[in-house]
Amino acid sequence: MTERLKDYARLMRLHRPIGILLLLWPTLWALWIAAQGRPGLHVFAVFVLGVVLMRSAGCVINDYADRDFDPHVERTRDRPIAAGRVTPREALALFAALCLIAFALVLTLNRFTILLSVAGAFLAATYPFVKRFTHLPQFYLGAAFGWGIPMAFAAATGAVPPAGWVLFAANVCWAVAYDTAYAMVDRDDDLKVGVKSTAILFGRYDRLMIFLFHVLTLALLAWTGALAGLGLRYHAGLVAAFGFALYQQRLMRGRTRDGCFRAFLNNNWFGAAVFAGLMMSYL
Repeated sequence: MTERLKDYARLMRLHRPIGILLLLWPTLWALWIAAQGRPGLHVFAVFVLGVVLMRSAGCVINDYADRDFDPHVERTRDRPIAAGRVTPREALALFAALCLIAFALVLTLNRFTILLSVAGAFLAATYPFVKRFTHLPQFYLGAAFGWGIPMAFAAATGAVPPAGWVLFAANVCWAVAYDTAYAMVDRDDDLKVGVKSTAILFGRYDRLMIFLFHVLTLALLAWTGALAGLGLRYHAGLVAAFGFALYQQRLMRGRTRDGCFRAFLNNNWFGAAVFAGLMMSYL
């Protein structure tokens, strides 16, 4: 039983919290802006728990969708489904359970947030299948990972103002940047098995495109700050985030698997820098 629970935890990637953090930061950005630095405790708890649950559910359905590909990819061949330790039926049951718990949490919020959550669940469930049909799954991932932004505004204010949608667009660009770096780790294997990604689409311009999407992310975040009336402290956080973007370029210089993966992980600090600027601005 203990080993089975460990396999379920690994299937949900609880041993690798980077995905939770990359989903959590934009959600916190939205909560802080929507509530002007003072989100309610109940809304805060629902969204933090929801992030953990939906990221876990996303990992489960991703491994279910990739069960025929993962055994052929060096980084993923030991995942629970690929290695035969968890059956596809068990994975679907776990995915459904996680989504139901997350939906139960959302039911404690207002009607508009509940309606938005249905779209969020659809994005999370369908994302893993997009990479079979287009080289742009990172854009879809950005929408799925960023759907907590309009939900946060809806929960805090009952509406999604222009600042919320600009912030959502910023998160889509950020996801393209960090997930392209992540896809560079698997590019050789993905080419063999036929999985599509922006890392393959961008080719030798991969680092340049990552940099441009980081710059576009920061430009949209600056626009969000202008719409929300945020000051110099917020922009200091954006400057710090730009420093992390430059550092990631250095890590990816040789396009090694380790360097690209470290660049991907460093985006946690990018997101944290933006949030630190928000915190300082509202304090």
